[in-house]
Amino acid sequence: MKYSAINFEEKLSKFAEHFSPKVIAQMNDYYFKVGKFQGHFIWHEHTDTDETFIVLDGEMRIDFRDGKVELKTGEMIVVPKGVEHRPFAEKECRILLVEPVGTVNTGDAGGDLTVKEDVWI
Repeated sequence: MKYSAINFEEKLSKFAEHFSPKVIAQMNDYYFKVGKFQGHFIWHEHTDTDETFIVLDGEMRIDFRDGKVELKTGEMIVVPKGVEHRPFAEKECRILLVEPVGTVNTGDAGGDLTVKEDVWI
């Protein structure tokens, strides 16, 4: 087996689109995905799973119907399953997502921003 480090910057340099996270690793039934956020995403929830956002570079906000959480480089949040939320970043923010394999990025909301299939980079 070949062992090697995964470099976030190298992976993030492979794509430019926002709100389209890419898979960089798998641990058991969980994917680690890097992504770039800018602007508003859609309101959505994941009824069956929590979702973890880790800010690698930049600043972002997670809006909730009853509040918001500001995040900056080196900070993270776990959004509990069933909680409606909407990510937002004024300037490009680079993130690491940790979520179960098969989690749809738009949750139950669907729509044009739904990633149809996971892409490994």
